Amino acid sequence: MEEYEGCTHNCETCSHNCGGGEPESLIEPLNELSSVKKVIGVVSGKGGVGKSMVTSMLAVLLNRRGFKTAILDADITGPSIPKMFGLKERATGNDTALFPVTTKSGIDVMSINLLLDDVAAPVVWRGPVIAGAVKQFWTDVVWKDVDYMFVDMPPGTGDVPLTVFQSLPLDGIVIVASPQELVGMIVEKAVNMAGMMDIPVLGLVENMSYVVCPDCGKKHAIFGDSHIDEIAKQHAIPVIGRIPMDPELAKNADLGTMELFVGDWLDAAADTVEQI
Repeated sequence: MEEYEGCTHNCETCSHNCGGGEPESLIEPLNELSSVKKVIGVVSGKGGVGKSMVTSMLAVLLNRRGFKTAILDADITGPSIPKMFGLKERATGNDTALFPVTTKSGIDVMSINLLLDDVAAPVVWRGPVIAGAVKQFWTDVVWKDVDYMFVDMPPGTGDVPLTVFQSLPLDGIVIVASPQELVGMIVEKAVNMAGMMDIPVLGLVENMSYVVCPDCGKKHAIFGDSHIDEIAKQHAIPVIGRIPMDPELAKNADLGTMELFVGDWLDAAADTVEQI
């Protein structure tokens, strides 16, 4: 359909008969054997801020509350979810479907690393191929009776995040940031992208927020004063978590024991997700 010169992109107030109207949905159909009630995207404007950490923690917290949780690892070129949960077995499948790998506590996971013979092999694929793989993780995988699915997205606003925003029925996103001032601009990009796709932002999580002195218990902001409250106020979204640089948490991630982490830093984020 060709756009006419005076188009305002608002079909409700337009008298021009161009055959326009509500755009056709690009949401991909869920596998007919699957059941997923809520889908939450975990996003960041830049890499290295702990997005996979937050994804894992939220899946664990909701799982501890008695919900069936799952993680779709959409970070195809930098998958880290399997390592965080100590998953070493390969995902299986048949002629019609793929089956996720289940963690010790019952969290279903699908990641490209669960399909590779060599987990250290780089995924050297172009954007459309990567986006296609993410779609297949939604359409071809059998997700059984999932209450909350968390989608660990790659950073930025490129092909794959756009694919997730358009192809999966996201009920909301959680934005992960770090304390540096630069995150103001980076968070704004993520918020604006969500706005363009009409997807609600559930809140901001600040990772590497502070370090607790092991001797006196005082909190030290080693990256300087946080600006997360100002940024959140600017965009009228809540801060739903602050995660410290905690050696035990890092150890859980390195050893694949995320299901054993101890800490209440994301309890408010879990509350927010549960109330959707």
